[in-house]
Amino acid sequence: MPWDNNNDGPWNNKNNNPWGNNGNNNWKGKKSGDDLDKLLDNFKKKFSSFFSKGPKSFLIAFLVLIFLWLISGFYTISPEEQGVVMRFGKYTSISSPGLNYHIPSPVEKVIKVPVTITRSVEVGFRGQSGNNSRNVDEESLMLTGDENIVDINFVVQWFVSDAAKYVFNIRDPEKNVKDSAESVMREVIGKTNIDFALAEGRDQVRQEAQDSLQKILDGNESGITVSSLLLQKSDPPPAVIDDFKDVQRARADQERLINEAQAYANRIVPEAKGEASKVRESAEAYKQEVIAIADGASQRFLSVYKEYKEAKDVTRRRIYLETMEKVMQNMNKVIIDNDNGSGVLPYLPLPELKKSTNQQNN
Repeated sequence: MPWDNNNDGPWNNKNNNPWGNNGNNNWKGKKSGDDLDKLLDNFKKKFSSFFSKGPKSFLIAFLVLIFLWLISGFYTISPEEQGVVMRFGKYTSISSPGLNYHIPSPVEKVIKVPVTITRSVEVGFRGQSGNNSRNVDEESLMLTGDENIVDINFVVQWFVSDAAKYVFNIRDPEKNVKDSAESVMREVIGKTNIDFALAEGRDQVRQEAQDSLQKILDGNESGITVSSLLLQKSDPPPAVIDDFKDVQRARADQERLINEAQAYANRIVPEAKGEASKVRESAEAYKQEVIAIADGASQRFLSVYKEYKEAKDVTRRRIYLETMEKVMQNMNKVIIDNDNGSGVLPYLPLPELKKSTNQQNN
């Protein structure tokens, strides 16, 4: 042995002192690996003594190994996970959260899959530290239906809805989702005009792309559900964005002028229609008035004519007198009697008499 204290230590000396019996540092050093050799020797001795008892010892060892192998089949599934149990590589069942058991390897194997975690895939850009991002032109630049180029960045958020399909039917989930999302977005943009895609059609493009992506993933039985597709940017390429904004401003001015003209037309047209209706109503009233006057005159003429046929002389004289009355009603009249032969001119000033009569009455 490496100790020079009569094989009593380092831990079996009287003072339980690893440096000697007298407490002094009498450590003479030991060779590397001596403790390991001692442990191996002890293990060999115990192993030999255990199996030297005959077949019973082998049976006990075998049962211990079987017990240890069986208890290794216990496992836990956290609340956000599901366990996919495979027996000889074939799917058998899904484990729920909590303590579960499966036949230990190599018979059965459990793959734990997070199913409540929402994952994100960036298409057209890559997020960097802070709020900065780097544009990926080979993904973001897409051709529209009217042969223009649009720069689109979007994020696909997804989660695992079927753990078994997710494990067995898809090899690289993130790459699969990313490639499928880029493909459907190019398809949707290829059917859309740039003005619609950049303005009022953004939400429609987003929803159509999300629905198409989900159909592809369901068709592949990937076990993935797309929770949302978010458009981060939908702009013209940076090289022409200033010119495009000028065009947009011109179109906005055009829309404004059209709206102003429409508002003016909406105000003027009702006024013109009201004025025209007023003129028509006035003309209709005048028409009715003239017709009524004409009807009255014709009826009066017919009545007079009827009386004339019955008494021509009387009627003729009455008409003459009425006509003279109307003609001479407002004239200055002087009556001279020529039948008087006295040589004196008789004179009757009727207007002066009428004036004096009116003054007296007042």
